[in-house]
Amino acid sequence: MKAQARMPQQSDAIVRFDNVVKRFGEFTAVKKADFEIARGEFLAIMGSSGCGKTTTLRMLAGLEDPSEGAIYLDGEKVNGKATWDRDTPMVWQSLALFPFLTVRENVEFALKMRGVGKEERRQRAEKWLDKMQITEFASRNINQLSGGQKQRVALARALVTEPKILLLDEPLSALDAHLKVRMQAVLSNLQKDLGITFVYVTHSMSEAFSMADRVVIMSRGQIEQIGTPQEIYREPHNRFVAEFLGSANIFDGVVRGPAGADGWQVAFEGGDTILPRRELPDASVGKAVTFIVSAENMQLSRQDSGHAGIAAIVAGEEFSGGSAMVFLETAGGRELKVQKSHDALSSLDLHAGSEVVVHWAPESCHVLPGENKTT
Repeated sequence: MKAQARMPQQSDAIVRFDNVVKRFGEFTAVKKADFEIARGEFLAIMGSSGCGKTTTLRMLAGLEDPSEGAIYLDGEKVNGKATWDRDTPMVWQSLALFPFLTVRENVEFALKMRGVGKEERRQRAEKWLDKMQITEFASRNINQLSGGQKQRVALARALVTEPKILLLDEPLSALDAHLKVRMQAVLSNLQKDLGITFVYVTHSMSEAFSMADRVVIMSRGQIEQIGTPQEIYREPHNRFVAEFLGSANIFDGVVRGPAGADGWQVAFEGGDTILPRRELPDASVGKAVTFIVSAENMQLSRQDSGHAGIAAIVAGEEFSGGSAMVFLETAGGRELKVQKSHDALSSLDLHAGSEVVVHWAPESCHVLPGENKTT
């Protein structure tokens, strides 16, 4: 994840969505999208299929017009403005390269459409072929290239006009896992070096969180949360975001009373815990609260260790790199997830059916602000 992000300021916004709605007949694809994109920012829009992310990108590109609201590009309202007048090139999921043209001719195409002379077209195309490290393929046909090489051609073709903003619609989805990681590095470094605003649509959390300054998470046409990858991962706003990220255990509880000066005692199905007052500044007895504990912040002990917590049975493990996700089941049938290093797990000697205790520190709890209510 990126360490820092540029936050948009009113004077520094290159894009502004002002309560934008998009309907297709009776179906509302995008609901009241209201956000800004900073100049030079890498913004990722993510969500599952049908959430409205691609429709949002297409409206910015001029391929769809808003049903309500306005879109501003560099301070200018662009509703109804033709795609070719916006200077918002897009790298498509399918890449949309011309198979009957060579690599160089594909890169030159946008310049040719703009009436740029032959010699200048060639010089500018060669500059971008060099930047994308594909000069040696300039005379090849597109069908002679690998997937990664085609990606670089598509990027060169989009960037040869030197736009202020580049739109990318799931451009890495067709690549294998190893090549996808390499292309993520290419995109991230390219955006940083050029200082161009990137708006990147994806359904992949790993892509969005590894490259973007900020992430927009959408569901059913609605923006659920906007923030840096760190903010969203550590402090999801509501249950949908927490479930979408897939790395948190979600608990529904009720405040029972104070727990010292800095906490609240909260009872939930299967046990009780202490939530810091900073997470519940306006709590009262009887208040219903939803909180999460990330899988990596949960601790595991054998049942005979003397630790208090939630008793559970190991259901299975999923290995990933240097860590593993342990799936547990409580007596009440609830599933819990705990992520630990292989060394930590080997010391516990776990296997399917092992009896364990799950526990965590109060400071590892995060209350979902979009879910709180009073009973």
